[in-house]
Amino acid sequence: MSKLLEKLSRYSQYRIDPPCPRVEGRITRMIGLTIEAVGIKCAVGACCFIELSKTQKIEAEVVGFSGDRIYLMPLYPIDGLQSGTRVIASSESGKVPVGMNLLGRILNGVGKPIDGKGPLQPEAETGLAGEIINPLMREPIKQPLDVGIRTINGLLTVGRGQRMGLFAGSGVGKSVLLGMMTRFTEAEIIVVGLIGERGREVKEFIEHSLGEEGLKRSVVVASPADDSPLMRLRASQLSTRIAEYFRDQGKNVLLLMDSLTRYAQAQREIALAVGEPPATKGYPPSVFAKIPKLVERAGNGEEGSGSITAFYTVLTEGDDQQDPVADSARAILDGHIVLSRRLAEQGHYPAIDIEASISRAMPQIVEPDHLQMAMRFKQLYSKYRQNEDLINVGAYVKGSDPDTDFVMENLPSISAYLRQGMNESFTLKESMQQMIMVISAPPTPQAELNQQIRRPVSNGLQK
Repeated sequence: MSKLLEKLSRYSQYRIDPPCPRVEGRITRMIGLTIEAVGIKCAVGACCFIELSKTQKIEAEVVGFSGDRIYLMPLYPIDGLQSGTRVIASSESGKVPVGMNLLGRILNGVGKPIDGKGPLQPEAETGLAGEIINPLMREPIKQPLDVGIRTINGLLTVGRGQRMGLFAGSGVGKSVLLGMMTRFTEAEIIVVGLIGERGREVKEFIEHSLGEEGLKRSVVVASPADDSPLMRLRASQLSTRIAEYFRDQGKNVLLLMDSLTRYAQAQREIALAVGEPPATKGYPPSVFAKIPKLVERAGNGEEGSGSITAFYTVLTEGDDQQDPVADSARAILDGHIVLSRRLAEQGHYPAIDIEASISRAMPQIVEPDHLQMAMRFKQLYSKYRQNEDLINVGAYVKGSDPDTDFVMENLPSISAYLRQGMNESFTLKESMQQMIMVISAPPTPQAELNQQIRRPVSNGLQK
């Protein structure tokens, strides 16, 4: 028997696999973004091609079904669609490029380059869905990550593998803050997901905020607002999948996704289109199930692997911090940084509201002295904010509160510490040292202290 098997194995290379049958259906109805087809059976998430003509095929994904009917969502704009158009099932779904050759490239939601630098040469191709890591096998967050932003390093220290939310309304400087992180962070690899933003902002972020130096070690996945909701959804998943690949290679990855709200809105459009009933403020229940699935893929890997430190921007419509998406994200993230419109209107950048912001992992990753100083800084600043109205109208009596008196005498230094220019960078050590100088300095050497705090970095980059 073994000799027979040995002989048969010699001819295995000459074996011709039988051709796969071509499964086809036809379109019966299209309402809004949803296409209904019959005569074809595909699983949810499967890829199909809508054959508009012999030379033009549009990729679509199965997003639901009802009896013998399936519901499709196209990835690209579709014109000229008619009843009876053929739908062809495909086995090519879910493969995306990964590898070090993606650094410096800009991709769309399906992993195709849009930067005009030629075709990709990926090391491998993998599925969009990453492997679920057992939470008990994850390495704990125990090392800080230097992001180059003094306020974050000093008062809201972020750990490797932490998931942070950046809560902000429109026009308060969140894109600039993300760009500063990409240039100044000590992370080895940066993955940027621009989801649902204006097309103009995509190029501006890459050229101005990210810059040439930041792009060299970054992968940018862009899906602007005029893309289909399915494309925006895939772009979010692709950004996370690329970050997961680099983490599995032992790299420390910084994942910046702008924004998580656009991801939720894309899922809302899809869910409502297939008939899911709305729940909270028009968001169907599937939206609040999708957000944790995406966020939980970031973080530390198993022992010995790398990490994904993720920042997700969350748009607060009308600066409402109780927006359902913001409320859901705040509950599952490891901290949140709130950008204040009041500070932005005063020209205070980055407009981080340190009273409303918190890093949940900070107590485990910094020294006790650092944590104590940060808490002291927040207490002093909060005391001043409580008495600010009285101080402005001259009703505050000096000597009523020692902490408020100290802040009034050292307010220029405190404000200078919380501000930072676009081309300035401060390491963790520098942020800690300057914080100590601010909250323990006597009121006399203000000019010298302010000069030290505002010290710019010559090239805008960390060494």
